[in-house]
Amino acid sequence: MSKKRIGILTSGGDCPGLNAVIRAVVKAAELNNWVVYGLPYGTDGFQDIANEKCCPEDLLLTGRCYQLPGRIRGLDVLQFFSGSVLGSISKGHPEDPEVKAAILKGYKILNIDALIVIGGDGSLDIIYDLAKEEKWNIIVIPKTIDNDVPFTEFSVGFSTAVEIVTQALYDLTFTAASHNRIMIVQVMGRDAGHLALRGGIAGGADIILIPELTPYLSLDVLDGCCHQLLKLQKSGRHFGLLVIAEGVKNQKQQKEPYIADYLLRQIQEYSQILCHEKHEDFCLLKDVDMRVTVLGHLQRSHPPVAWDRLLATAFGIKAIELIEADNYDRLVVWQKGQVSSEPLSAVINTIKERHQQKVCTSPVEKHDCMVKTARSLGIYLGHG
Repeated sequence: MSKKRIGILTSGGDCPGLNAVIRAVVKAAELNNWVVYGLPYGTDGFQDIANEKCCPEDLLLTGRCYQLPGRIRGLDVLQFFSGSVLGSISKGHPEDPEVKAAILKGYKILNIDALIVIGGDGSLDIIYDLAKEEKWNIIVIPKTIDNDVPFTEFSVGFSTAVEIVTQALYDLTFTAASHNRIMIVQVMGRDAGHLALRGGIAGGADIILIPELTPYLSLDVLDGCCHQLLKLQKSGRHFGLLVIAEGVKNQKQQKEPYIADYLLRQIQEYSQILCHEKHEDFCLLKDVDMRVTVLGHLQRSHPPVAWDRLLATAFGIKAIELIEADNYDRLVVWQKGQVSSEPLSAVINTIKERHQQKVCTSPVEKHDCMVKTARSLGIYLGHG
C-alpha cells in the first residue's frame, strides 16, 4: 500500500464531536503508515503555508502529540473535548483573487493526496467549488447541530445539542413550577427545526414551534398557543414550557434575532385582547409570569455525548476507507443504522438548489415520526 499524505480541516461553526473525528482519522491513518496534516482555521491554513507563516511539518498530527494550535498533548483525549483543536472559520466564498490564489498555492505546497473536510452545508458549498475547479480529492464528513445536511440522518454534533436542550428544559421545569411561570426557550437550528423538535419532546415541552410547521407567528398560531396555555391553567398546572426555533419568523414574516422575546410579547397582548373580548377564561393568562431563556452557544459547547463520539469515530474511519480505495468526492453519511457514503455532486446540487430557493437544505418533514410523536403527546406544534 502506498504511503498517502492527507489533509484535514474543520470549517464553519464548531460543534461537539469534531475532535473525535480528527482523532479517529489520525489513528486509522497511522495504522496504514500514512501522514496527516491538520489545517488550522479551515482554508486559512493553506494561506498560512503559501505566505510562509508555517511549513507542512508544523502541521503534522500524530497519535502521540501534535503542534497546533496549543500545548495539549495526546490525541487519545480528543474524543472528550468540544470545539476544534484545529480551529474553524465561518466565512463566505473566497471572492478576493489573492486569497483564492493563496489557498490554491498552499494546497499545492502541502502536496496532499486527499483532503478530509469536516463541515456543514454552507462549508460544503464553498469548498466543493474550489475542489472541483482544482480537481482536489476530497471526502466530506457532515457536522452541524442543525442536522440539516442532506442525505444523512445524523450529523456530528446534533445528538449532543439535543441533550443540552433536553437538560435545559429539565432544569427550567423546576424553577417554572416553583414560581408558576411559563418558560419560553429559544434554541438554535437556523432554518431547521430538528433540534427544537427532538429536544422539546425529550425535555417535556408543552408547545414546540419550528419553521417547517410554523413559518411565522400568525394570529392562528398565537391563538393556538393561548389555548394550550389556558388548557394547562385549567388543568391545575400553573407552569409550562414553550420551545421555539430561531428560524420561526415574526407576524410580518420577517426574522427576529430574539424571536422568543417577540413571542412572549405577542402572547401577552393577544391573551389580553381575548380577555377584553369577554372570553373570561383567557383572563387567567393575563397575570401569568412569563420568562425567556435563549440557550445560544451553550448548545454547541458541551463535550460530545457517547453517540456523537461513536458517530464521529465511525465517520472518521469511513473517510480513511474511502481514501484507501481511492473513492473520492464522497459525503460520509449515516443511513438506516449504517455508515455509508453518497456522491458529493448529488449532495452539493441539492444544497445549491435549496440555497438559491432560500429554503432549508434538509428540513423536518411533516410526516416525520417525531412530528407524529409530539402531536400524540398533546404538544401544540402550530397549524402546519
